[in-house]
Amino acid sequence: MEPKERAAMIIGLLEQAYPEADTMLEFSNEFECLVAVILSAQSTDQQVNKVTAKLFPSYNKPEHFVQMERQDLENYIKGVGLYKNKARHIQEMSQILLDEYDGRVPDDFNELLRLPGVGRKTANVMMSVAFNKPGLGVDTHVQRVANRTGLVASKQPDQTEQALKRIIPSSQWSRTHHLFIFHGRQICKARKPYCDACVIEAFCARIID
Repeated sequence: MEPKERAAMIIGLLEQAYPEADTMLEFSNEFECLVAVILSAQSTDQQVNKVTAKLFPSYNKPEHFVQMERQDLENYIKGVGLYKNKARHIQEMSQILLDEYDGRVPDDFNELLRLPGVGRKTANVMMSVAFNKPGLGVDTHVQRVANRTGLVASKQPDQTEQALKRIIPSSQWSRTHHLFIFHGRQICKARKPYCDACVIEAFCARIID
């Protein structure tokens, strides 16, 4: 079976299983989305939502974060991993948005990569979730599902991203991201996957981490 056909069949089955698949992060504008995605690294969306539920009512614009004391921001976000680095990145990113983008989040992939705290995964998620443009972010769930199903053979997220983009139409990049995450969270878990309940078991190489 050709890789593109294999990918299409896997995505189709996952679409039937998870029609509700979408981002779990809660935000009300592009800037809040960017902050939430930065916070989500090394953390869960549920934990990020707990943090932002207290943060965003008072701090939801770049100027708000630039004016904050670093310690105050750290106290707000200390419920997520690597919070000290994230606080620094968020403030540096906010300053650049004010200085170079009139306070707006750029909707260009390469421009997003210029911002502190933004790597390829975050930029891809922003393109798809915030701007409704093609983007395929590779987190641990996407990485795991893509490798176990034989769509890729890579331990590097950037390589996995490029490999998936070669065999999946750009119109389906965002859906693939959400579908793989839902499947990875619910069924294709890292250590004890529920293989008996897996709708794509026939495609699985059974590579258990």
